[in-house]
Amino acid sequence: MANLQLRYEELLAEYSDHRGAIALLKQYRPYLETVPSMRRPDDSVITIPLPVVRVRQAGVSAESGGATVSAGEVLRLPCDVAILMCDPEWQVKTGPEIFVFIYRPNEDFSELLSRWRRTQVLLDKGYEWLMPPRHKHILSEAAEETHPLFVVFQDTPERIRRGLRGAGLPFVVQAIADWPEDEDEPLAPERSSSEVLETEE
Repeated sequence: MANLQLRYEELLAEYSDHRGAIALLKQYRPYLETVPSMRRPDDSVITIPLPVVRVRQAGVSAESGGATVSAGEVLRLPCDVAILMCDPEWQVKTGPEIFVFIYRPNEDFSELLSRWRRTQVLLDKGYEWLMPPRHKHILSEAAEETHPLFVVFQDTPERIRRGLRGAGLPFVVQAIADWPEDEDEPLAPERSSSEVLETEE
């Protein structure tokens, strides 16, 4: 169990950096093509781990057990990383927003899919991002397009891959090297193994 949590944490940390996020997008070309400039990736991709948004409209939240959410309330999205695109010249947010869902230890298909569905419900209320400090100057309005990307492992139960295929949701299979004997050493993600599907309309 400890190793399962550690590999989740390792990928969360890796995708929190723009270089790791781009390496992930390279495994799913339709999303990679939305990056404004591969020559200036540091200025083109904004990553927000465990992101939070400010909701613009009041409504019922799927995250709070049916409780009412007030306009202006800040909520954490149930995804693991949000990847936002930014025009490197004009420094404005552009293109679609990509929401990454990393398979968590002991998570089953319904739980994994529910995280995306709850994200959809929250985003439907209208929102603005609470941006990282270095990107505070960038307009944080919501995008017109939002897309999920699921990350599973080679030993993730087959029913989860089958369910994602059936739902028409894109995913990659992330191979990770065996956990070293010294647990202070980081896991080494291997990006050679991947599987993708076309995103749902």
